[in-house]
Amino acid sequence: MFSFSKSENFGQVYLANCVSSIVLVIVLLFPFASYSDQLETSENTKQYKLLVLGDSLSAAYGLTQEEGWVHLLQNAWTNANTPIDVVNGAISGDTTDGGLARLPRLLDLHKPTHLLIELGGNDALQGHNPKKIRSNIVDMVNIAKESNVAVMIQEMQIPTNYGRRYTTMFTDVFRSVAEDQEVPLIPFFLEEIALDKNLMQNDGIHPTAEAQPMIVEFMMPRLQALIIDTHL
Repeated sequence: MFSFSKSENFGQVYLANCVSSIVLVIVLLFPFASYSDQLETSENTKQYKLLVLGDSLSAAYGLTQEEGWVHLLQNAWTNANTPIDVVNGAISGDTTDGGLARLPRLLDLHKPTHLLIELGGNDALQGHNPKKIRSNIVDMVNIAKESNVAVMIQEMQIPTNYGRRYTTMFTDVFRSVAEDQEVPLIPFFLEEIALDKNLMQNDGIHPTAEAQPMIVEFMMPRLQALIIDTHL
């Protein structure tokens, strides 16, 4: 049978208390360290979500969805580990009236961080007043801004057979809205492609499957620069 003196018992108790205090400090600090790690991980894996609000040019008209440039863009970003998700909200035949009506629900449903407005072509084909087109686009920009969604506008162009005056008024809509609303304007992605009949479908309006990767090549760096590099 071993026995300890009072001093020895005091030493054991003191040592035990020290160990307990150290363990308690570690336990208390661990959640803070864990939370810090979570914050860092969250920052490093921050996701962006791009909503494409467009018409047949973005809805893969005449093609399968997998062949369309929006789907191919998502694949390219996924393969490159770029933290951008793409939601295709394009509908063939849609106008700025339709886009304006659909936008609030799409924003509520998908919660995007960024919006690309690719509309107006069908308005022009139907002879809509450029002032009305402009008003609709401005309203869409304001609705998105109210939801803290960054906006980008896709420039649109129409064939010259609509007359020089109307064509000029139509094209000026996108530039003036972008300037007045202080949002980026992306050049028309078919400007070069439309000059090659082999890259256009028989209607002369919609690009072929072969043209879709070219659209991705044109759009991807521009969109990525605006979404990530400049933190639009």
